[in-house]
Amino acid sequence: MSGPESSTGGREPRRPPGDEPRHAPRRGLLARLLGRFHITGAFWFRAHAWGSTDGRWLMDALRPLVNVLFFFALRSIRRAIAHNLRVALGPCGWWRRQLRIWRTFHAFGWSQTERYERLLTDVEFEVEVEGMEAWLKATAGGRGAVLVTGHVGNWEMASKLPDKMENRHVHVVREEELDPKAQEFVEERLKRVSEGYTTHFASGMDPRLGLRLREALERGEIVALQGDRPRRGGSTVTTRLFGQPFEVPAGPAALARQAGVALLPAYVFRLGQRHYLLRFGEPVEVARDGDRRVVVAEAAQKVVGELERAILYRPHQWFAFRELWP
Repeated sequence: MSGPESSTGGREPRRPPGDEPRHAPRRGLLARLLGRFHITGAFWFRAHAWGSTDGRWLMDALRPLVNVLFFFALRSIRRAIAHNLRVALGPCGWWRRQLRIWRTFHAFGWSQTERYERLLTDVEFEVEVEGMEAWLKATAGGRGAVLVTGHVGNWEMASKLPDKMENRHVHVVREEELDPKAQEFVEERLKRVSEGYTTHFASGMDPRLGLRLREALERGEIVALQGDRPRRGGSTVTTRLFGQPFEVPAGPAALARQAGVALLPAYVFRLGQRHYLLRFGEPVEVARDGDRRVVVAEAAQKVVGELERAILYRPHQWFAFRELWP
């Protein structure tokens, strides 16, 4: 199917100050002092992109040192990783806790490197697919689908697969980066890889985006988005993750209901260097009759059930860098 040719679906209005995703790393006084050199700042985006392409030789040499630096410097993120994995995996001793944190830092570093390799180079990747029958069920008869994932693994590895498998145009909905300069950098890079999909940056301030996505689904196209981080002020539903209350955005299920398509959970796990597994979960049909709030919440809970299974499959690829529960 054809679709918009630009890699970004237009610059959405920027989020207001303080409207960052509630599960994102906290940006306080340290972020204001360090500016672009903060971990969420543009410097690290540019450095990692360069180190994944032209500077690969230096990245390979410095990766262990950089991992150690981040491990000791990012105390709040270390604390968040330990806290969240304790809920998911159970309590453990001090050394085991440090190992959990280290493995998560290590996995995130590799995922970021290969993210840029995927977007900016012609390096070959091996992507295995599991649960293909779920994809065929959700998209039978040329029907569109809402691919919903979370901050587990490296979802960008799968962003172009629907286009390759069935020539389906894909609309990727991304969060804006917390740093405006980092956001500009990401937008500029995505413009270079526009064929087959369109990227939309959701700030939560443009009501037209939902209409555009619904129209794309009704044309039989695919919408891919992350469904585990609500934005401040956005509509949410409360689900249960590892037995704990867990708020998620209502948008994915509401969009699927409006367009009459299925939610299709999809997670991409890193198995090794440039080697990934794309796993589809069971499609979730959102009932169009009954109380809207109830059916959306029921669908969201089924999707969160797939998120929980994904986390348990590769717990150190769960990139939740803020404490999710008190």
